[in-house]
Amino acid sequence: MDERRVRALRPDRCLQPALSLVLVLQAVALTTPDPAAAQSLRGGTTSMDRQSNAALRHDFTYLRSTAHVRRFVDLGLLVPVTSNANFHLKAVSFPYTRPEVRMFIDRLGGQYRRACGEQLVVTSLTRPQSRQPRNASDRSVHPTGMAVDLRRTNNMNCRAWLEDVLLYLEGRGVLEATRERRPPHYHVAVFPEPYAAYVADITRRAEAPAASEAAQVAGTEVGTARHRIRRGDTLWEIAQRYGTTVSRIRELNGIRSSKILAGQTLTVPLAR
Repeated sequence: MDERRVRALRPDRCLQPALSLVLVLQAVALTTPDPAAAQSLRGGTTSMDRQSNAALRHDFTYLRSTAHVRRFVDLGLLVPVTSNANFHLKAVSFPYTRPEVRMFIDRLGGQYRRACGEQLVVTSLTRPQSRQPRNASDRSVHPTGMAVDLRRTNNMNCRAWLEDVLLYLEGRGVLEATRERRPPHYHVAVFPEPYAAYVADITRRAEAPAASEAAQVAGTEVGTARHRIRRGDTLWEIAQRYGTTVSRIRELNGIRSSKILAGQTLTVPLAR
């Protein structure tokens, strides 16, 4: 739900290692980086300005209390984040964030684990103003739900990989990242609308070759078959068995992911 649409529901408008890096950097974003933005993780006044200005452009509310956070969760403006194989939440008091920030964590966690062989560690997400630490800036965007803190690893290669990726994304204009010392971590403010556009563009570019291949395969089809999924089956194996592609099977069955369940029946094209 768009936050602007639920204003009427709020009686209190308040104050507002380098192994896979090449694959990440191949993406071309729709967003244009700010040429005046210095590419560094040092932070400072200019960095804080970019973060608070992004919160203002998105019309984000600065949440004051635990009850305020809960209300935003109930409205769907904040979504839950749970640990998985790629990232781990460590002592996170409020495991909720903006949907685009969760997408950022999901994507970065998978890339980080493939590159480094270890989990990304998330140490903070949304924090209401009443629960901000003493050393927090009064301009922090954690109370808006658009920030995430990542623990700094002792693995030098993984640290270099992560910093390179954060700097690249900062250059795309989709986030602002700062290397913090006490405690050692990376503070990342994700700019939801630019980041969502960036991911949509990456996805579109990645799917274009697959769509072309599926069109070529469709031209060689002589009919379809019904395939009952057995335990252990994957879409790739089924496509190989019938001489088709995963994209074509998804298209015929109206499915968007690679997740299939035993007992399901799929319509599978038969190649000439």
